[in-house]
Amino acid sequence: MTRPLRYSINVTLDGCCDHRAMIPDEELHRRAAESIRRADALLFGRVTYQMMEAGWRHPAPPGSRPEWMEPFARTIDAKKKYVVSSTLDRVDWNAELVRGDLGDEVQKLKEEPGEGLFTGGLTLPLALAELGLIDEYEFVVHPRIVGHGPTLFAGLSKLVDLKLVDRIEYGSGAVAMRYVPRG
Repeated sequence: MTRPLRYSINVTLDGCCDHRAMIPDEELHRRAAESIRRADALLFGRVTYQMMEAGWRHPAPPGSRPEWMEPFARTIDAKKKYVVSSTLDRVDWNAELVRGDLGDEVQKLKEEPGEGLFTGGLTLPLALAELGLIDEYEFVVHPRIVGHGPTLFAGLSKLVDLKLVDRIEYGSGAVAMRYVPRG
C-alpha cells in the first residue's frame, strides 16, 4: 500500500490562490497544522518552498506574526521537505531536492512507508494532477472575491472527477472541502 499524497490550497470564491488575498485566521492555521502533522513529509515546488521558508522558518523576527501562528510555524518548520526544482542547486530547512522524472520520483516517495505526503502551491500540484498522483484534494474556500491572481489548475489537460468526503465550516465563513478522485 502506498502512502497518500494530499493536496491542500486556500482559494477565494472567485478562484484566486494568491496567499496575500486570504483572511488570516487562527482556526484555519490550527487545522492546517493538524493536517501537516499527519504527513511524514511535505512536497513543494521551488516557488512554494521559497515562500514557505521565508514565512515560516524558525526563528521569526520578533513581532513578525501573531502568537497564535506559532504552532503552525513550529509544525511546518520541523517537517521533512522534498523540493521539486531543476533550478535550485541546494536546499536546506530540513529539505532534499527531487530531480529526475517527476512521476517516477513522486511514486518512489509514495511507496516509502508512512502516513502520507502533503503538498501545496499551484504549479507542482497541476503536474501531479496531470499524472494522477494526488490521492486527496482539500480546497479551503474563503468568503472573499478579489478579482485577480493565479487560479487553480490553469491549463489542466483532462477532467479530474472528485467525490466529496468531508466538509468543515469555520467561524470565519471559510469552508474546507475534502475530495478524493472517483474511480
